[in-house]
Amino acid sequence: MEMLLLENEHLRLTVAPQGAAIRSLESLTHQQPILHPGDKALFPMLPLANRVAGNRFPLHGELIELPKSPVDEQFFLHGDGWLKPWEVEKHDSLNLVLTMESQHDCGFDYQARLAYRLEGIRFIAELELSHRGSKPMVYGLGFHPFFHLTPSTHVQFGATGFWPEGENHLPLEWQGELTAQTDFLQPKTPDNQWLNVGYSGWNGRALIENDEMRVQLRCATPYLMVFRMEDAPFICLEPQTHPVNAHNMAGQPGLVLLQNEQSTAIKMEITVLSRDDKTP
Repeated sequence: MEMLLLENEHLRLTVAPQGAAIRSLESLTHQQPILHPGDKALFPMLPLANRVAGNRFPLHGELIELPKSPVDEQFFLHGDGWLKPWEVEKHDSLNLVLTMESQHDCGFDYQARLAYRLEGIRFIAELELSHRGSKPMVYGLGFHPFFHLTPSTHVQFGATGFWPEGENHLPLEWQGELTAQTDFLQPKTPDNQWLNVGYSGWNGRALIENDEMRVQLRCATPYLMVFRMEDAPFICLEPQTHPVNAHNMAGQPGLVLLQNEQSTAIKMEITVLSRDDKTP
């Protein structure tokens, strides 16, 4: 599989054009992984994030049937951007730009442009999607990073509430009171058990730190998905422009209706500091 490298004095990043998947992101300063290395240490989610109940949703009086996924029997899981090959538009030691096009009978007809770059101690990902179809369609975006966990890792972020996980990993009714397991208002070691919930009212900032390294996640969206598996060496903090199953929620929160040649975008930053450094 083709592998592309970005590197500066602080960070090293490897990317596979297949699925625009980041294979690794490591701190050269701390000699530690930031993202847990693997086939997909981070991948983009488009033209939707996560799952849609029944793999269908209403739009302007029509029932939109989503495509089948080659990796999930029930859902168009995370869309198709993470499964398709991307073309390399630009690549140097600090920058990578990938492009991809996709079209489906349901109305998804888009072109995507994804830029990964290193700026000092920051890794930046910017995803832009443009609708090419003659008929309007709703879109959502997200990123799915797998942050590396060590025994000393603490995670912190704020939220107004969460959607508990229900059958088929779909959300139950929103809850405004956090539980002991889902409360990350203060830094804590994530419980070593399954967690797969979406949060509302996220302020776009999260902290992942261990004894030596402080990792700051920033993304200007109020929705954050958190995924944790028992004994797994990672935790996923996934910024999304919409909650899971927003397509079937009142008001379709966070989704955007695009007409021909209109675009939507999401930007995420990961900043890597030493434990005692002040916030930049």
